[in-house]
Amino acid sequence: MIDVNNKKVIIGLSGGVDSAVSMLLLREKGAIVEALHMTNWDDDDQYCSAAEDLQDAKKLCKQLSVPLHHINFTKEYRENVFENFLNEYKKGRTPNPDILCNREIKFGVFKNHAERLGAEFIATGHYAKIKSDNGALKLFKSKDKNKDQTYFLYAVEPKNFINTIFPLADISKEEVRAIAQANGLINYKKRDSTGICFIGKRPFKEFLGSYIPSEPGNIIDKDGAIVGEHDGLMFHTIGQRQGLNIGGIKNGSGEPWYVSEKDIKNNTLIVVQGDHPSLYSKGIVIIDESWIESSPVTKNSANDHLECTVKVRYRQADQGCKLYLTEDEKITVIFNEPQRSVALGQSAVFYMGEECLGGGIIDEIIK
Repeated sequence: MIDVNNKKVIIGLSGGVDSAVSMLLLREKGAIVEALHMTNWDDDDQYCSAAEDLQDAKKLCKQLSVPLHHINFTKEYRENVFENFLNEYKKGRTPNPDILCNREIKFGVFKNHAERLGAEFIATGHYAKIKSDNGALKLFKSKDKNKDQTYFLYAVEPKNFINTIFPLADISKEEVRAIAQANGLINYKKRDSTGICFIGKRPFKEFLGSYIPSEPGNIIDKDGAIVGEHDGLMFHTIGQRQGLNIGGIKNGSGEPWYVSEKDIKNNTLIVVQGDHPSLYSKGIVIIDESWIESSPVTKNSANDHLECTVKVRYRQADQGCKLYLTEDEKITVIFNEPQRSVALGQSAVFYMGEECLGGGIIDEIIK
């Protein structure tokens, strides 16, 4: 960890165990620690945990004698993250709002606010690692590969990693909970948050349907036969098996049904049975690229492509691929092995070994 002795560090304190232990470790390193809790979503309903998280943050700061600041970023979140989320679903795509939240909120308005409070460094409980190489900042995977969050950080502007600390870079989740318990932190057993933060535990269909009018349509197989009806294309994603409500079909193979495609023009959901070839993609084209340094494939590249690895969704094992720059300066990615259930709107994030190079939004799928 960077030498923070006698330095003012403001940590983003969610109320969870990761940021709590990060705060504790910073204090042990001699930092002058203050906490900043963000409220990004404030729906007052049974599913929103914002009020509970704030109370946990207050208890932790009282327990560790750390000053707590509280700021409401709901306006910025709705404008910069949530509107994009809705617009992507209206197009039939599957966005990842946590990536945009990191760029626009946690390493955007949060960082700016912390600096106004006098922070010399900011810190978060992310599992990731920042290294300096001859003055250039690079992003690497954390020690705990199961918890590594570089996938969600690739779109952060590199300048916003300056004076940023990830105290959990070289610590496993098991160690984090052990440290929390050994120091009597009140939240050492608190469960990790999962899924999209503003949806929480509420049914996804109920949530999305309250913002976007649903338009029912047909579910068809690859031969065009109608096999069911969907409530709205936005409720489904590529590779989905559950919730299709397709009953037994005469002459069917008996294998499970999966979503293979969305026909937006005709409002039709196309499904296949079993491990069908149409579920696989040979490659993708990405847009809105973000690179930690500079684009690894340019017109002036010594070679016509770059060999690296890619994740087309979080939790996926790294997959070999080749990156090419097309004549219209878009980046095409060809997988070494066909990939299953690739969804438009998701992010493709690229790695060279442990180093995260950057990524982009999946805009086209190559079959």
